Amino acid sequence: MNGVLIIDKPQGFTSFDVIAVVRRLTGQRKTGHTGTLDPNATGVLPVLLGAATKAQDLIVNHDKEYLADFRLGLTTDTLDIWGKETARFDSRVTRAQIEALLPQFSGEIEQVPPMYSAVQQNGQRLYDLARKGVEVERQARRVTVYRLELTAFDETAQSGQLLVRCSKGTYVRTLIDDLGAALGSGAVMTALRRTFACGYTLDDCITLDELKALAKSGSIAQRLRSTESLFDTYSALTVSEAQAKRFQNGAPLDLSRTALRSRQPENGTVLRVKNPSGDFLGLGITADGVLKIYKLFTTTESRA
Repeated sequence: MNGVLIIDKPQGFTSFDVIAVVRRLTGQRKTGHTGTLDPNATGVLPVLLGAATKAQDLIVNHDKEYLADFRLGLTTDTLDIWGKETARFDSRVTRAQIEALLPQFSGEIEQVPPMYSAVQQNGQRLYDLARKGVEVERQARRVTVYRLELTAFDETAQSGQLLVRCSKGTYVRTLIDDLGAALGSGAVMTALRRTFACGYTLDDCITLDELKALAKSGSIAQRLRSTESLFDTYSALTVSEAQAKRFQNGAPLDLSRTALRSRQPENGTVLRVKNPSGDFLGLGITADGVLKIYKLFTTTESRA
């Protein structure tokens, strides 16, 4: 079984717990995912099966979108509600005060990764050090917040929700903690739901219970997305049967003999290569008038 299952990860499951369930229900041992979600987070988790695992390091769209609930008036060691409380504040923040600060946390910003994170420093995961009570200095990293919107705020409860569209490597917990520090009120994340990842949305997802029902009826393939869907941002190039065989055998293709003859792309352009039947053969990359193999994929998979 080759392709992508878009799972709505439930709360309390690690991303690897989800992988284990998918392996058991699909019988496919070769599996992977495109971005870890914390156990308490929910939402879009693309799971790669079979030949699709070869796409893991090639995926173009690493942007994510989240709905993040937060509460003002306290801080914790993990920057979320599940951590140990470190401070409490008398918070009387208004919606207008929060919205006035949001531009400071939008665009290209610098973030210091939280101690409770999987970031490695000197060969050790930060969360392993944190669990031992060790805190180390971390370097700030540049990330991009494309969209930051306050979607709800209850001034009495001092709690609300943010919509965050961001680049790979952005920590929403840190964003909320930094916002709380700027407000002088402290803040913790109380819930996190990923609504978009790798080009997929919640509408593309199935739950683990739905996956179990599909497995029982032998119809998992109905919800399997193609490996090609991971590369929708690249243009497609359909080649002849002879060229398809040549490409699959590892030989470069002369671009002047393809549909791109009149508008040859610049060197380094990556394209989705398909045979006349519409089967996805793999990715090609242009170089000096020819199309070389970037990565080959099997064609026996879902085209959903």
